[in-house]
Amino acid sequence: QLQASGGGLVQPGGSLRLSCASSDLNLYSYTVGWFRQAPGKGREGISCITGRPMSTHYIDSVKGRFTISRDDAKNTVYLQIDSLKPEDTAVYYCAADKRVSTWYWGGMKYWGKGTQVTVSS
Repeated sequence: QLQASGGGLVQPGGSLRLSCASSDLNLYSYTVGWFRQAPGKGREGISCITGRPMSTHYIDSVKGRFTISRDDAKNTVYLQIDSLKPEDTAVYYCAADKRVSTWYWGGMKYWGKGTQVTVSS
């Protein structure tokens, strides 16, 4: 129901834009969250965007470098990642739920397969 894409191999300092699309969920009516799981670490929520009224949330460690947005015409949520660092290397997942609270504890109902982001020179 959710498809994440846009990952790849990027040099430090580079940028990527991840996309999260759905063919059967109207994303404007859900909270859509981005999570990541680095090798050997647990999954962490990094950003989310709520439905209407729209608001955005970020964890402190990504503020200023990550930007979440939504294109309702394309039914897609984006995560722009700038100034990439090696520690950003992880599998990135998008997820959706009607309740924004589920992003905080990772209990969102719908999940997509992840997209790999590797930051390396």
